[in-house]
Amino acid sequence: MAATSFSNRITKLLHIEYPIIQAGMIWASGWRLASAVSNAGGLGIIGSGSMYPDILRQHIRKCKSATNSPFGVNVPLLYPDIDKHIQIILEEGVEIVFTSAGNPKTWTSILKQNGITVVHVISSSKFAKKSEDAGCDAVVAEGFEAGGHNGREETTTMVLIPAVVNAVNIPVIAAGGIADGKQMLAAMVLGAEGVQMGSRFVASEEASSHINFKNIVINSQEGDTQLTLKQLTPVRLMKNDFFKKVQEAELNGATAEELHTLLGRARAKKGMFEGDLAEGELEIGQVSALLDGILPAGDIVRNVWEEFTNGLANPVKML
Repeated sequence: MAATSFSNRITKLLHIEYPIIQAGMIWASGWRLASAVSNAGGLGIIGSGSMYPDILRQHIRKCKSATNSPFGVNVPLLYPDIDKHIQIILEEGVEIVFTSAGNPKTWTSILKQNGITVVHVISSSKFAKKSEDAGCDAVVAEGFEAGGHNGREETTTMVLIPAVVNAVNIPVIAAGGIADGKQMLAAMVLGAEGVQMGSRFVASEEASSHINFKNIVINSQEGDTQLTLKQLTPVRLMKNDFFKKVQEAELNGATAEELHTLLGRARAKKGMFEGDLAEGELEIGQVSALLDGILPAGDIVRNVWEEFTNGLANPVKML
């Protein structure tokens, strides 16, 4: 594929070739995936939410050894040992941090004081403005089509992106329901300056998620995922035996405490990392219904970019 020159605020901010970002998904986004995406011209991200502090340090160092290109670390702000994660990020000289699931005011100023570019994941224009006010360099506007933890507003990507673009002056990265170049082009037309993809990269060779999980993702159909656990933190899951137990408990009026007990510990690890497709928590987005193969991460980046640039040059042919 011939390279196409492209430059905007996101490529300049993150020092990347293509405005394609791999999401920092738990149990999927280790150093192998992050380095492969970065080596292909996008931005790879290590997902720290499923890592103990010492494991995060190892992944950062291995990623540095595997790529000379920029990469980032995703930090869920509700992580119990977040202070240790932040300290490791500072000690290891990480230059880009994506924060999520919490108040960006808590850590943004400290990260910025250390020369780190900060991007926060949001689900509404209200939180986008708060992120801008907190000093974030950009936001990821994630529609409720996305997998994993999600916004309570249940705003779709097609509605969320223009709303957020109108609300802030900092660059907006679109996420939720994006897995190919045509969807990327649609997001950019709506005002986004880049895209973040999670589900597409779960079904990559380098993702650390279990092959059982990858296979069920690429064989899923429309309607196989649903937003649930809204009493706790809304999360989009693949429908399986565990999902059915949650749904039954909610229909029977389960309290938040009862749902916590049902969820238990390490449920996501059991499903996505260990491959228990019946009793594990399988976090994935609606766009999984459009995926039909497990590909090298570099090929995913190149395919998405080629389709995007072809559409940019010949929009009528994409109809």
